[in-house]
Amino acid sequence: VSMAEKIGYSLADGSANLIFQMMMMFQLFFYTDVFGIKATAAGMILLVARVFDAFVDPVVGILSDRTNTRWGKYRPWLIWTAIPFAVFFILAFTTPDLSERGKILYAGITYTLLMAVYSFNNTPYSSLGGVMTSDIKERTSISSIRFVTATIATFIVQGLTLPLVSKFGQGNDQRGWLLTVTLFALVGLVLIVITFFSTKERIMPPVGQKTSVKQDFKDLIGSRPWKSMFMLTLFLFTTLALWGSSMSYYFNYFVDKTALFDFLQNFGLVRIEGESYGLWHGFLDAFGLIAQPNHSNVFAVGFSLFNMIGQLITLAGVILLSGFLSNIFGKRNVFLICLALTALCTGLFYVVDSTSVGLIFAINCMKSLAYAPTIPLLWAMMGDVADYSEWMNRRRATGFVFAGIVFALKAGLGIGGAICGAIVDSFGFVPNVIQSESAIMGIRLTSSLIPAVTFGIGVITLFFYPITKRVNESIQAELSERRKG
Repeated sequence: VSMAEKIGYSLADGSANLIFQMMMMFQLFFYTDVFGIKATAAGMILLVARVFDAFVDPVVGILSDRTNTRWGKYRPWLIWTAIPFAVFFILAFTTPDLSERGKILYAGITYTLLMAVYSFNNTPYSSLGGVMTSDIKERTSISSIRFVTATIATFIVQGLTLPLVSKFGQGNDQRGWLLTVTLFALVGLVLIVITFFSTKERIMPPVGQKTSVKQDFKDLIGSRPWKSMFMLTLFLFTTLALWGSSMSYYFNYFVDKTALFDFLQNFGLVRIEGESYGLWHGFLDAFGLIAQPNHSNVFAVGFSLFNMIGQLITLAGVILLSGFLSNIFGKRNVFLICLALTALCTGLFYVVDSTSVGLIFAINCMKSLAYAPTIPLLWAMMGDVADYSEWMNRRRATGFVFAGIVFALKAGLGIGGAICGAIVDSFGFVPNVIQSESAIMGIRLTSSLIPAVTFGIGVITLFFYPITKRVNESIQAELSERRKG
């Protein structure tokens, strides 16, 4: 697979992550602190919408596996869903003037529609990566480049969202969020279109394979590696949503603003009255990345810097470590060790004092480096699961395999957001005020010990994943011979 095609394929994941990261990092915070919905109700919106929508994924998998066009089975779904994806993304971050009940209904409907379109776009997209090549090293390479682009998109969302909201809104947060999301939506639309025109499907189902939804279900439920990946994905994305949602509250309400301002001053990211600034500072200020002396945007700048540094380290880890380590030790072993280290680093956030900003950033750097190699491996392993199913059953249903995993992904996102909302609310969280000691404890727990435990459960599931490096190479060799025949 050429480098140009790999990069072209990766762009649609950049688009997906402009939306995905916004949902994971800011959706709960947006609902509570901007739209004015109570934390428990907002968490339930995330849970109900995502779990309900998760049942769309098997339908998408069935439909995409049975799609036959001159563009292939999975590519056409990208172009069909590009515009609806952008439209519903914007609507999900629009804030009409409604009653509390009206806001809950509006948020629930728009969020559910966005997640449904996400399924119709992302499940075929993920499946496309499984049929571009059968070579396991090339598949890891495709996934690694895909997640370089995804990490860049994550860097943009986590690093620039709050400063852009502040810059565009000029004191009107609702307007700032709408304009920021509209910008991301338009960029995402262009990226999806480029992916459609730059990729090609190469692996077809075995000749003479009969389509049978019943048999697809039977093959899936009987697959041990698929069940292991399902549980891993469920707990992994429960944790990512829980931790991602909580860190907005952690920085806004727990981290000491004065200490954070002093820390930013070390990087030259604060405005000092009477001093002139050069071109670089002017550039940063244009994106809202300069903290004001009155601390009005110190949370936005500090949290953005926290996320951007973490994503730069993640990007380096994906590029330098993922393929290198997996080629030596195998995907499963690398995933297992790195996820265990991630759980340990996450738990360390609990022991940090609110004024120890440098230590908070250092722990995040360690956590990001530990987690980085796992990012492309998850999706590459799903392609291996589809190969395993073909090897065992002499039938291939790539879309259905990926749909089941995306089901777990989205259910995990809903569960994680709901857990965060329920816990912080039960500890007495009230938005936009100084929090009680109890509310701060709830925020600290959802940022550290609780996600450390759920990461740990993900580690346990990997012990039941049977596709080691040796098994994977054996499967690929046998499938290659069958396809030649």
